[in-house]
Amino acid sequence: MAHELFSSDEHKVVVFSNLVRGDDGVQANQCLVVHQGKSALLDPGGALLYTPLSMAMAPYVKLTELTYILASHQDPDIIGAVDRWLLYTPATVCCSRLWGRFVPHSVPHYQSNAGHDRYCLIPDKGMDLPLGDSVIRAVPAHFLHSVGNFQFYDPVSKILFSGDLGASMQGDDFAPVTDFDAHIPGMLGFHQRYMGSNRICRLWARMARQLDIDTIVPQHGRPFIGPAMVKRFIDWVEQLECGIDLMGPSDYAV
Repeated sequence: MAHELFSSDEHKVVVFSNLVRGDDGVQANQCLVVHQGKSALLDPGGALLYTPLSMAMAPYVKLTELTYILASHQDPDIIGAVDRWLLYTPATVCCSRLWGRFVPHSVPHYQSNAGHDRYCLIPDKGMDLPLGDSVIRAVPAHFLHSVGNFQFYDPVSKILFSGDLGASMQGDDFAPVTDFDAHIPGMLGFHQRYMGSNRICRLWARMARQLDIDTIVPQHGRPFIGPAMVKRFIDWVEQLECGIDLMGPSDYAV
């Protein structure tokens, strides 16, 4: 299903959800930003999603005109079908410099036009990726949850695509979060296990408050829309104990 989160004459943001059929994989949100004829597809997923996603994108952008594939990190549900995107589109694959030698392991050695010139390796501090007369901003989110992790911010729509941060496992529902407290149980266990530590969460929250964010869209689950809900989420992340904060001797017992 396609959800248009922002639309103007020059700019469009579309989220595709519920493309996974049956119980074969975890549901995920694939996000497309189109600006002045240039386009960026975020976290397109693995082989399970390539065909339904490419079909869902057709009303918005031709595969032969796709500008970027943006990968927040290296997981298969993020960039597992990179070989097909390199084969059927001219897109540049943008990922952390840490994963620049790992993502190509999903590409057959005999596939042509899939070399290093098809990759943009993002430095740890992040970078701006030109998109028409605007940019998509890659902002650091290391250890949330990957060691080389990025989120992507669209300054036109003021949407932060937050990757696994904010993910929830609540069925097929993409409706915006309206009751934050009731939403916490669907996020808590995942974040406690997959996010690095409270120190990392506090650093991220300080950075996020420097961005003008109207909406946060995680890779899994429901979005946070509106300044009040965005603030609640950032505040929640800031105080979250997770990852190594929660580990002790009993977790490493023989």
